[in-house]
Amino acid sequence: MGLYLFFVIGCLSGIVLFRRKLIPLGAEVNPGNEKLSIIIPARNEAKNLSNILDSLRAQTVKPYEIIVVDDCSEDRTKEIAASYGVTVIENPALPVGWTGKTWAVWNGFLNSSGDTIAFLDADIRLSTQALESLLKARAKAGGVISVVPFHQTEKFYERLALIPNILGVFAFTSLFEHNNPSKGLYGSCIITSRTDYETINGHSSIRSELLDDLNLGARYREAGIPVTNFIGRGLVSFRMYPQGLKSELQGFGKGAVLSTAKLSIWTIMLVALWFLGLIASLGAIFLWNTSWAFPLIFGYMLYVFHIYYLVRDVGYFGKIMPFLHIFSTLFFLAVLLYSAYQVLFLGHVSWKGRAIEVGGQRDK
Repeated sequence: MGLYLFFVIGCLSGIVLFRRKLIPLGAEVNPGNEKLSIIIPARNEAKNLSNILDSLRAQTVKPYEIIVVDDCSEDRTKEIAASYGVTVIENPALPVGWTGKTWAVWNGFLNSSGDTIAFLDADIRLSTQALESLLKARAKAGGVISVVPFHQTEKFYERLALIPNILGVFAFTSLFEHNNPSKGLYGSCIITSRTDYETINGHSSIRSELLDDLNLGARYREAGIPVTNFIGRGLVSFRMYPQGLKSELQGFGKGAVLSTAKLSIWTIMLVALWFLGLIASLGAIFLWNTSWAFPLIFGYMLYVFHIYYLVRDVGYFGKIMPFLHIFSTLFFLAVLLYSAYQVLFLGHVSWKGRAIEVGGQRDK
């Protein structure tokens, strides 16, 4: 009986953590004629840029300006951006004390002139009403908002991101993060007023931080500016790692361990309960012919149905992967080990051909 209860408590923890906070399409606030600057930091994003730039052309609310910051790319990023007629900035040499992305985003901002700024990663994909809805959501919520995009996957290795993505959504929608002074933003899609951004000195204030988005949110909170996170299903999506399994491991590994320290203790405890139940349920595969079989099979199937419920808002991972969540669970354990190895033993993490020092402080 105790094991059955353990699995039920684990899934209940996930229900408490998950808040289905979608971007409100029907918000009554009108974005008006505010000038919107889009800033896209891009390092080796030749395969992604066309998607986001095409979607920006199709928006119901047109941006005032689009700025692509070419961050020392080694592919055709600059040429593709220029072919769309947008403003292209070559990122200046990286100064000591900055990471590559914070430097790129900051230089994009310095060359912008809009009243409202949207920082978008190059792999973002927007529905035609996305900008209109985002502007309305920001006007209604006040302060700064960010969006956890809906993850579109195509290949099996991409679908290994199932469990990491669910845990990420837990962290950004947990009700216990509402009053957390370290409440972070999701860096792929951030919308802020120029005034608020200048108040906190923007990315310059977190220039050396590896977890730039989480620390940026904390700066807004310190200044008394509201921070609100939404789920992007239906409006904002991305395909995170089409380049291969190595980039997926590096992408999740660069912040898996460090980001935990930013969360509320209650969020951490509930995430741990949910994940421990998930791990325990895997025993059904190895102990199916023992006296533990029935409670373990119950736990495994309970988590299968629970994941099917969650994944509707998290991403598209195919119909089979929630049932085969063991593969994604093992992948996440590998991510944790890899992340811990980089942080504790190497002192830096690898991302896009750069070694980023953990304590600080610049890309190599």
